[in-house]
Amino acid sequence: LILAVKPHLYKTVINEIKDLTKPDVILVDIAPGITIQDMVDMVGFECKVVKAMPNTPALVSEGMSAISFGKGLSEEDQEEIIEIFESFGKACVVEERLMDAVTALSGSSPAYVFLIIEAMADGAVRHGMPRQAAYQFAAQTLIGSAKLILETGKHPGECKDMVCSPGGTTIEAVAKLEEKGLRSAIIEAMDACVKKAKA
Repeated sequence: LILAVKPHLYKTVINEIKDLTKPDVILVDIAPGITIQDMVDMVGFECKVVKAMPNTPALVSEGMSAISFGKGLSEEDQEEIIEIFESFGKACVVEERLMDAVTALSGSSPAYVFLIIEAMADGAVRHGMPRQAAYQFAAQTLIGSAKLILETGKHPGECKDMVCSPGGTTIEAVAKLEEKGLRSAIIEAMDACVKKAKA
């Protein structure tokens, strides 16, 4: 049973279903800030609970999901859960203590990427490119860049260096991004996301 509702609704929903929930039912919690133990406490008995954090690219079968298993799940149970989450992308088992970091890294980060795509497209539109074409160029470039890292196993810094010719256009752009604090802004955004998830 996947509880795909907002975190503030969990108590209400669980109160409605807990008397009907059998011990062999696996409850899947996908809400930030709600732990496996929180789920057990809300249900009122030692039930099977899985904590998962999928993301919106699941809509196009490119999701990235983190999964943590509570007590009492058999190997077959675990395989079934992994299979469900791999049906719309990739899934990785992680320790529950990492779930807040996962929320910031893959759960919330599609929004960061959409902002980057929008900003890149705005920059191209400023220089005369039609908007729809700009979105296509920006989005495909992000897809290709991510695939390059995943398929080659190269460090992101090494991939960046492949594009930055000495004295060239790209290093000029990278220097401006560094000057404006792109890295620190993203790290601070993730810190804010983790803090909110913990709260």
